Amino acid sequence: MPAARSIRPARLLTEGELELMTILWRLDGGRGGTVADVMEAMRPERALAYTSVSTILRILEQKGVVVSEKEGRGHRYVPLVAKDDYEAFALGQVVDKVFDGQPLSLVRRLFDTGGLTRKDLATLKALLDDRERRRGR
Repeated sequence: MPAARSIRPARLLTEGELELMTILWRLDGGRGGTVADVMEAMRPERALAYTSVSTILRILEQKGVVVSEKEGRGHRYVPLVAKDDYEAFALGQVVDKVFDGQPLSLVRRLFDTGGLTRKDLATLKALLDDRERRRGR
């Protein structure tokens, strides 16, 4: 079974596609699952028909972010893009398109909107201190 590998998606996923990818990343230790597995893992208030889930998974396969493998009478959908790689790609797109390529603007917005807790700030400071120590400054 292929594991998620470092391939870069051509574009951002839609909200529905990302919802199903997130489920696939969680299922079976990141090894994906069947349409039924995905439906079972969905939030109860998010009731999609079997055919809708199946269609979205096939679209993800056409986009090259998952691969399907025959499993019994159905298929298992396995992520080809690792979650970390998609996060980095998506964040890069947001920084480029929303924050004019300025990552510091994104961080400032997080500070301004209160999106970071005291614990988050302490963790961020520790990360910065560690990076500075590794650079030998």
